Amino acid sequence: MKNNNYLIYGINNCLSFLDSKINCKKSNIYINKDGLAIKNETLINRLNQEYKIDYLSKGDYLSKFNFKHDQGIVISFQADLYDNISSVEKIGETACFLICDQINDPQNLGQIVRTSECAGIDGIILPKHGSAHITESVIQVSQGALFNMNIFIETNLNNTIKYLKSKGFWVVGLENSIEAQNWHSIDYRGKIAIVVGSEGKGIRRLVRESCDFLATIPMNGKINSLNVTAAVSAILFERQRQIES
Repeated sequence: MKNNNYLIYGINNCLSFLDSKINCKKSNIYINKDGLAIKNETLINRLNQEYKIDYLSKGDYLSKFNFKHDQGIVISFQADLYDNISSVEKIGETACFLICDQINDPQNLGQIVRTSECAGIDGIILPKHGSAHITESVIQVSQGALFNMNIFIETNLNNTIKYLKSKGFWVVGLENSIEAQNWHSIDYRGKIAIVVGSEGKGIRRLVRESCDFLATIPMNGKINSLNVTAAVSAILFERQRQIES
C-alpha cells in the first residue's frame, strides 16, 4: 500500500512511536518551548539521539497545532503501517490473530488495538473495504499501542480465513447465537484466529459460516449486547489466561 502521512501527539504516544521499528519515509518533530514535553528528560534524551527537532515558541506552536492534551509535542511522519498476512514468515504454535469484520468506529478500533497489544496477540486483520482503517484518531486512542501491533489489510476475509486454516489455525467467531458455545469453554491455546463483527450487524454471514466455532458471552443485564471493545477484552484475556495456566 502507499505511504500515508500521520500526525501524533502527546508524550506517551510519541515515545511509543520513537521506540518502535516503524520504517518511516519522513518525520518531523515539533516541540513547544513552554510545554510539558520539553521538561520530560526521558523524551528529550530519546529525541536527541537521532532526530532533528523544531523548537517553537508557544505562539508559533499554537498557531500551527490546535490539539487538546498534546503536552507540547507533535510528530508528523510518513509510513506504511499495513502489511498482508501472507508476508508473515514465522507463525508460532500459540499465534493469535484478531479479525475485525467491518468495525467502522475509529474510537472502537483504537481501543481494540490497545487491548490486543496488551493481550499479546500477533496481529489484527482488517478488510480492505467497509471498515475503519488506521487514522490519527485510531493512533491516538490506541495510546501508542498501534506502533507495536501488526496490522494486516485483506481484500477478502473468507480467503484470509481459508489461508489461516491451511496454516493450522482454528477460527472462532464471537457472536450472540443459540448455536454458540460459552466463550470460556473454548480452547484458545493453539493457533487461533478470533473474528469479531460490528456492533448492530455482527459478523457477516459468509464470514460467520467460515468459522470453526462460534462463541458467545452470556448477558445478565437488561440489554443484550456488549460494546465490541469489551467483548474483545474478555475473549483475548481468556486466551491469555489459558496459555499461562
